Amino acid sequence: MAVDWTQLPRELFESISKCLTIYADYLRFRAVCHSWRSSVSNIPRHLPPQLPWLMLPYTQSLQSHLAFFDFSAQSLHLLELPEAASHRKRRCGSSHGWLVILGETPEVLLLNPLTRSKIHLPPLSTFPYVLSFNYSEVGKEYELRGTFGAIHRLGLREMRDSFIKKVVLSSSPQSDNNNNKNYIALAILLQPDILAYCKNGDQSWTLLHRATFFCEDVIYHKDLFYAVDKQGAIAVCDLHSESPSVSITRMPIESRSDMRYLVNSEDELLMVTRYVELHYDDISPYSLNAFYKTVRFEVFRMVWSGPQWEKVTSLGDRMLFIGQNSSFSLPASDFPGCLGNCIYFTDDDCEFNLDSDFGEYDLGIFKICDGSIEPLPCYQRNPHSQVHGPPIWVTPNPC
Repeated sequence: MAVDWTQLPRELFESISKCLTIYADYLRFRAVCHSWRSSVSNIPRHLPPQLPWLMLPYTQSLQSHLAFFDFSAQSLHLLELPEAASHRKRRCGSSHGWLVILGETPEVLLLNPLTRSKIHLPPLSTFPYVLSFNYSEVGKEYELRGTFGAIHRLGLREMRDSFIKKVVLSSSPQSDNNNNKNYIALAILLQPDILAYCKNGDQSWTLLHRATFFCEDVIYHKDLFYAVDKQGAIAVCDLHSESPSVSITRMPIESRSDMRYLVNSEDELLMVTRYVELHYDDISPYSLNAFYKTVRFEVFRMVWSGPQWEKVTSLGDRMLFIGQNSSFSLPASDFPGCLGNCIYFTDDDCEFNLDSDFGEYDLGIFKICDGSIEPLPCYQRNPHSQVHGPPIWVTPNPC
């Protein structure tokens, strides 16, 4: 007699589901039939850190959807996300699986693309140095004060595109962990070059004093925020107490890079330096026909006994993921087909490239062993389509 697989004991379904470590496999398991789906939770809280999806640039042909390439399943997911899928929206990076969405209003939105959960952070008009906001002042709705006191104005689109560089979360805002419910968001601001933060429930953003110009990158590491400046100095920020503190650690480093990133890797704090070069059209070598390409990376680890940055010659099994996301690392051996000792990078300053005649992005896989760069296998841009925003790493977070 044939076995009725829909009538297996509920505890067996639960045991099997907890052996699945990839989110896509868990979804397939629940999709078998109604009995299997109802026997296990729709939120798999047991999953280990997931291989990120690559959110592809928005094109108007997608309408209200965004496309994500899933490296684990080697497939493309189209998710209906009208809150983010628009040429009027800027997808300002990701952190812990949440997209940061800015538009032509003061709204700052966190959006989980898997669950479509939304969290509203304090609006742009509440940031330090934003003096006023007035819709009636068309084209110059925001009045701001610069780092050195000069007053200037920005329009809605300028504010959307050039005020915030990145927002980094201390943890995922929604989970059963009470510590996660007390999340902190830290924003890197480009106009002026400062850091500002808000805690869950805050109505406005707070200036992080003593951390001016530490705006290259920020990471949350061992209950503290770390920010790096162009010279490799570190601002260590404790934002959990009622009186936040900042301490500055300056270390000499012989590295004149174009961009710097901070990465938490196996409890070590790494700094990744990125070098780019301008390339020109052979026929018309003018600035409008220029685009930049990443040519190499260097990796350093923090030695706290110095303190000093120590150059790393091998990452072993680790993969680093950098770009407009909160940088992170994963073991390649946990994900078939992935390469260890590599840096998976996306474009972090796409406006210059898109303004050129080439309109390309700067992304790929950098192999530390030989210094070579391979293209990401999932992304080939259609040169005839109008795109908005760079590709961004997004960690699937079903919680």
